[in-house]
This record gives sequence, structure tokens and C-alpha cells, in this order.
Amino acid sequence: MRSVPVPKVSSRPASRAGSAVSRIPLLIAVFCLIWSSAFAIAKCALQDCPPLLLLTARFLLASLVMLGWAAVSGDYRRIGRRDLLVLAVLGIANNAVYLGLNYIGMRTVSAGLSALIVSANPVLIALLAAVFLDEPLTGRRVVGLLLGVAGVAFIVESRLAGGTENPLGVVFVVGALLSFVGGTILFKRLSPGGGLWVGNGVQNLAGGLALAPFALSFESVGNVVPSWRLLAALVYSVVLVSVLGYLLWFHLLNVCGATGASAYHFLMPPLGVLFGWLLLGERVELTDLFGILPVALGIYLVTRPVRPTGRLIDGETWLIGQKYGRPSRTGCH
Repeated sequence: MRSVPVPKVSSRPASRAGSAVSRIPLLIAVFCLIWSSAFAIAKCALQDCPPLLLLTARFLLASLVMLGWAAVSGDYRRIGRRDLLVLAVLGIANNAVYLGLNYIGMRTVSAGLSALIVSANPVLIALLAAVFLDEPLTGRRVVGLLLGVAGVAFIVESRLAGGTENPLGVVFVVGALLSFVGGTILFKRLSPGGGLWVGNGVQNLAGGLALAPFALSFESVGNVVPSWRLLAALVYSVVLVSVLGYLLWFHLLNVCGATGASAYHFLMPPLGVLFGWLLLGERVELTDLFGILPVALGIYLVTRPVRPTGRLIDGETWLIGQKYGRPSRTGCH
């Protein structure tokens, strides 16, 4: 009997997929460090510059960097009218409204508490993603999210009970949280084109142009105090937060899905408190540390991969799905 030759199956696509997956924890770690430090960095800059003027400069400079890089590197893709409008709306929600309210709130709220409040976004995102994005909301995820929020709430309540935070500032930060949640759901629901560099650049440009009239109407350039501290904070906010941080965020949204990517925000409370203490000398209470344990447990439960069902796909198909932004149904691995 003649043997039938078996075609060789290349392992390169699978290895490429495995390599892409193995980078996810590193990307998440970098993202969490950048975003958790951004609150304390912003608080430093607010000592020398009004919030809306600071954000207007940050967004316009970031858009110049990203759109300029896209043009020079040849990654400048044509954007249709529909995608341009969607990106502009996302820029207003995710940049202008979210950070505008957050920066105004941080004038009277500590950087650590601001990080704590914003880190509660996975609960709202998980619920809305189950309704609008058809992402699974399993019992384990619900328990994990509730544990995480309980830890955050415990720390927030102890801060407010001590009378060290301004309630109106908390209201502004909560409004920032709602805007961020809405922008995240819109991004996954509408899936705008244009690539990460162009798309993020357009969003920053829209955010800067939307804030500019309010900044010039309600704030004075004369209140800006030129300093090395302000310059360093602005450069950090533009390059690491607006450019690298947002690129990582939208990449994680594509790879992990809205719930999986947002769940890592539960790392922000301890890191946000840590950076507030390191950079601003903010006081850390023992009750703050007690809230970390349920937060860590919530992270594990929410981000633990769901066992996939149905047939497996090869690595190349997996990579194509990530490239074109199809949300994962199994969460981050």
C-alpha cells in the first residue's frame, strides 16, 4: 500500500500568535504604570497651569506628534467621513470631557482618590458590554468585579469619612468616569477605521479643538507659571500618556475585549495611591492598604481566561482577527 504524503503544517503562524499573546502581560504592566502615574503627574502640572489650558496644549501637541509620525512613516490612511465623525466624537468623550472633568476635579481631590474612582470603570463597562457588545458576563466575572469595586469603595469611603477630600471634586471625577465608560463602549461598538496612529491623532485633535474655546473663555494664560516642573509634566503627559498610553489602551481593547481590557484598571488604586505618595507626598492610611486584597482577587477572577468553545482557529486567523479589531470572546490570556 502506497503511503499518502502528509502535507507539512507550518508552526510559524501559531508561534506568531503565541508570541503576540505572551506580550499581553508586559503591555498591560506598562499601560498600568503609565496611566496610574498620570494622575499624580497631572496634579503636579495643575500647580502651575489651569486645567483646561493644560489639556488643550497636551491634546494639540499629542495630535501633532501622532499625525506627523503617521505621515512620515507612511502609515497615513485615508479616513472616510463616517470614521472621521466617529473619531471626533470619541475624542470629545475620551479626551475632552473625561480628562476635562477629571482635571477640574483634581484641583480639590487627591491624585490617589481620582485614580481610585476612575478604576471603578470595569463594572459599568462590563454591564454595558454585555448589553451592547455581546461580551460574556459570567458569574465568575460578576463576583470578581464586585470584589474589586468593594475594595475600591472601602478605600474611597475611608478617605471621605476623614474629611480630607472635597465632595464637589468627587462629583467631577465621577462625571469623568461616566464619560470614559461611554467612550470605551462607543469605540468597540462603532469600530472606527484609520489605524491606531491616525485614529488616536484625530481624537486628540478633536479633544483639543473642543476644549480650546472653554479654556480661552474661562481661564487666563496669565495664570500659567512657567517652570521645569510644568514642562516635564507636559512632556510626560504628551509622549507617554496621550501617545503611548492611549495606543496601548486601544490595542488592548482590540485584543482583550472591553471587559477584559478594562478589568486591569483595578490595578490603578494601589498604583495611583503609590504615585501620589511618591510624587506629591499624599498621605497613605492603613485602611487604604486593606482595600488592596479584594482588588487583587477581583483582578484574578475577572481576567482569568474563559475556556473556549467550538473549534480552534490557527494562529494566522487569530492574528488577522486582532489586526482588524475583532473583539476577543475569551478575554486576555
